[in-house]
Amino acid sequence: MESCLVCEQVQSRWAVPGGIIYESSRWLVDHCIGPLGVGTLIVKPKRHVVHVWDLDSEEAAELGPLLQRTASVVAELTKPAQVYVCLWSHARGEPGHIHFVVQPVTKEQRQRHGGGVRIQVAMFDANVLPPADQVEAFATKARASFS
Repeated sequence: MESCLVCEQVQSRWAVPGGIIYESSRWLVDHCIGPLGVGTLIVKPKRHVVHVWDLDSEEAAELGPLLQRTASVVAELTKPAQVYVCLWSHARGEPGHIHFVVQPVTKEQRQRHGGGVRIQVAMFDANVLPPADQVEAFATKARASFS
């Protein structure tokens, strides 16, 4: 396997802004390091998994409830119009370590960009990273909501 940023984060405990928000024996939740806004969380398996169908039975059993719980935490803390949950699994055009993006979306974002993936594309095109202090404050609140 070539280098995998997600595996490097998991194995070295490389801290993204705000650090690990939630951890189980199989999954990690932390804040997105990209330009998808404050409150966008990433749910990722600790083990290198490239396809959803490669999840073992324990990982699969935990996934649905963890995505629901993560979306609930995001909704509670951001009060969005919707929370998007998207599977991302490509790195440099090739299948990579799967991770789920749990993103709060406002009515204004939907109206401005048309909703769906257009919001994420526009945010990546703008490439505005959320301020680290706001991410850290959100992560502290999210960590408390998970416990």
